[in-house]
Amino acid sequence: MKQSRLSDWFKSRIGFIVILVALLWAKTQMANIMDFKLYQGASPVQWITLLVNPIPIALLLLSFALYFKSPKLFYPISLIIYIANIALVQLNVIYYREFSDFMSVLVMLGYDKVNQGLGASGFALSNVHDIFFWLDLIVLLILVVFRKIRLKAPAVAKFKAFSITSFAILGSMLVLMLSEMDRPQLITRQFDSKMMVRYLGLDSYTFSDAIRAQKVSEMKSSAKKSDIEKVQKYIRDHNVPANAKYAGIAKGRNVFVIHLESTQQFSLDLKVNGQEVTPFLNSIYHSKSTIGFDNFFNQVGQGKTSDAENMLETSTFGLPQGSLFATQGSDHTFQAMPSILKQTQGYSSAVFHGNTASFWNRNNVYKNMGYQYFFDASYYDTSGDKATGYGLKDKLLFYDSIPYLERLQQPFYAKYITVTNHFPYSLDSEDKDPNFQTTDSGSKVVDGYFETNHYMDQSIHEFFDYLKSSGLYDNSIIVMYGDHYGISNSENKALAPILGKDPDKWNANDNAQLQRVPFMIHIPGYKGGFINHTYGGEIDVMPTLLHLLGVTDTKKYVELGQDLLSDKRQQVVAMRDGDVITPQYSYINSVMYDNKTDQPIENPTEAQLAQAKKATDAAHEQLRVSDAINQKDLLRFYTPKGFKPVDAKEYNYSNGLEKLKNLEKQRKSSSRDLFTIHGNKSTQPLYKTDAPEKDQPRLNTSRIQQINPDQGDATDGGNDKPNP
Repeated sequence: MKQSRLSDWFKSRIGFIVILVALLWAKTQMANIMDFKLYQGASPVQWITLLVNPIPIALLLLSFALYFKSPKLFYPISLIIYIANIALVQLNVIYYREFSDFMSVLVMLGYDKVNQGLGASGFALSNVHDIFFWLDLIVLLILVVFRKIRLKAPAVAKFKAFSITSFAILGSMLVLMLSEMDRPQLITRQFDSKMMVRYLGLDSYTFSDAIRAQKVSEMKSSAKKSDIEKVQKYIRDHNVPANAKYAGIAKGRNVFVIHLESTQQFSLDLKVNGQEVTPFLNSIYHSKSTIGFDNFFNQVGQGKTSDAENMLETSTFGLPQGSLFATQGSDHTFQAMPSILKQTQGYSSAVFHGNTASFWNRNNVYKNMGYQYFFDASYYDTSGDKATGYGLKDKLLFYDSIPYLERLQQPFYAKYITVTNHFPYSLDSEDKDPNFQTTDSGSKVVDGYFETNHYMDQSIHEFFDYLKSSGLYDNSIIVMYGDHYGISNSENKALAPILGKDPDKWNANDNAQLQRVPFMIHIPGYKGGFINHTYGGEIDVMPTLLHLLGVTDTKKYVELGQDLLSDKRQQVVAMRDGDVITPQYSYINSVMYDNKTDQPIENPTEAQLAQAKKATDAAHEQLRVSDAINQKDLLRFYTPKGFKPVDAKEYNYSNGLEKLKNLEKQRKSSSRDLFTIHGNKSTQPLYKTDAPEKDQPRLNTSRIQQINPDQGDATDGGNDKPNP
């Protein structure tokens, strides 16, 4: 009899809801353990909240279906809520596997700006256990189709439905109260999404983040001109002058900024199986013509590559959640490198990138930054095996860019965004170096990373050889930087033995120290090169470069970074999640680590605590000022003396080659493009590459979808391409 009653109860609507809650709880725990790894390093209170927090919010959401009497409404609504929750977990799992972070609402809203070209990566990010997120729905569908179960349970009294909703709200409030007791100001600070999910759960984090996103929107609309005054005071107090020893040593030179996709500092000088992973980069890094940095950190947030670009171009951080490029870039006010160099020293500017123009919303952002030309995927042959899912392969990008590069008026500011060393680090067999044997770490990601890193190194070597043979090398500086980590924290234990570390002793500070990325400034002809040990990051690049190029009156610009070559700079590195790194100590998730031992300091002295407060206060103030600038779009209220605000309407990225040719004709003998200097002959024959795809015929298939940057429609050849 009891068994029959229990069976009848589970067939009831309340029983149906309880089953769905239990399934959601199980799937969330599977993700927490196998993918998010939230139990690792969690405190006892966090263990409790992790176990409990999925239940009240799931019950609260599903209880709303109980208010519908008709079975035709109750079951579909409850299943829609259930499926939406599963989808939220699944999407975050996939996102977390690549970015080691949770999806914010701004990331979701800007997803169409970043999802193109993610197909191959998304598939690679899938795991076998993912099927368990959806298996029960498949079983349920089969049972319903074959009428093994009937969804016709009678309606629930409104009083019972209200009681269940109230119980769920009470449970959610208890979780919130426990969380706030253990972690005060958890919701108001929101620096760490992982901490939010540990305490409140994925649904509550997403809901809280949606409220925060709405507040940001309101902040922008309510911003006042007077708000910029606090920013200007911060700049006056923190700006450091140029070091006279280096100021202007690269004045008038062309500038190449080469974006080393996903490259971390440990790749430099690393040998695997007796072979250097990046032999050419190593030679440049140690050259007497190079100023290199070995304590240079990436400071990106959820915007990843776009955050890195933003910091290098504007010396402001990305947003605390989401990508500034994707969510605000279309109508944002920038005071960026290309426009500053154009207005102060007459530079032309261009970006070369083998992916679609709309990826990270670049086609709009670059116009607002003042980039004159953007040679995206539509300018190249990306058919067949010439591209990866993220764009044209590096060797082909450099080679195929020459017909455009050689037409740029000098001096120019040219940015190359490489993509081959991008997760999942897969390389076609014909592109692999037969003389390079990668690691056997047990991780496909780690092993593949070194292969694609090696390929990228070869592509840069080929490009340098061209610069020398074409005559561009001697009158240029080449800046190379890694945008963000390549190996995520979840793979670091497989990486540890390769770096000579014990994986069983790996901790949060080890993860933090691996956020170092390469940064080097190569100045041909300069003989005073060295490796600088100062602690800094991507936020500091803009003032450093401007000073080298002779733009020393930078105090009038809104730059949050400090010249890396200044002996008056403070060595405090603010990470986007609120962690802080200094030469002596690191502050990770509010834990103080000694950088010499990599171990936490369990009982810090008063002096150490005072030092920690000073460093974290400085870092968090820098982040707050940046957020005020970008979330409120404050630069629309301030124009530096002598600077003309950028008008995006002046730029159109279609037919870039034709525009360059027309400019060349207008200038006649005074034209300063390389094509004219070489007697109106192309320099592309001077470029030597061993890319096996170079001479392959154009095919009708491509691994990436090409979007015309100014028409928004799919196209293959919507822009002018050079004659073969």
